[in-house]
Amino acid sequence: MIKSKYICNNGDFVLSDSPVLTTQNRAFRYGDGLFETMHANGTKVQFLDEHFIRLTYGIEKLKMNIPDYFTINHIKNLITKLLNKNKLYQGAKIRLSVFRSDGGLYTPLSNNISFIIEAEELEHAKYTLNKKGLVIDIYNEIKKNINYFSDLKSSNALLFVLAGIYKQKNKLDDCIIINQENKIVEAVSSNIFIVKNNQLYSPALTDGCIPGIMRTQIIKTALSLNYTIFDDCNIKPDDLLSADEVFLTNAISGIRWVVAYKNNRYFNKTSKLLINKLNESVFTG
Repeated sequence: MIKSKYICNNGDFVLSDSPVLTTQNRAFRYGDGLFETMHANGTKVQFLDEHFIRLTYGIEKLKMNIPDYFTINHIKNLITKLLNKNKLYQGAKIRLSVFRSDGGLYTPLSNNISFIIEAEELEHAKYTLNKKGLVIDIYNEIKKNINYFSDLKSSNALLFVLAGIYKQKNKLDDCIIINQENKIVEAVSSNIFIVKNNQLYSPALTDGCIPGIMRTQIIKTALSLNYTIFDDCNIKPDDLLSADEVFLTNAISGIRWVVAYKNNRYFNKTSKLLINKLNESVFTG
């Protein structure tokens, strides 16, 4: 990705290397924040409504105050201006970070919010299926707890950081997070689906996975192609061994297909059908 020249800091556009955060920043100090990563094409953000709903849900859940000006139209306009200032008119990755305003120790001085919007160029303007399938394995050194925070995309992402290090150390393309009941939850930055006998299965949200925006879109897309979907499953690692296909989904890539888990090898027939239909509905619908 090419580094962009400008970011948006609380509505002001500043150079991306400007010192906009202090050591009092609560996301830095305590992981006291949330974020959304979104895909943009031209100056349009895909599924912005859904991203904004999830973000405001998290803000309220963390007992932060949402100011009157912090509306979807305001954020949409700021993203459009940022894309224009950075001359990003094809594929772009948008990151919107929200954190509780500076001050206090564990107990904050205020529950007001601050935010930063970043934009980076993507290699492809649309969702593009990976040519080479991913090699994955289970990350079981640390398990994800099912609790109040399980469904939040929070600034406290230590589990995923360590899973990423495990992935790198073991020369994997991604690894799968499991919960304390040894059920599959998600990948490092994606939701997971398995395909068996032309039916799609995805872990239940109650098992601790992030309610991914792309996860929801893939379910809708698969239903439009007459697939049978089970999106509330308790999936164990052994279920990967009997799957016909495995793929990962997130808002930036759309779909990434998996070629190997242990000694199993998979194809990508369903992934191809889904990503083609997704692009058709998003970019030409």
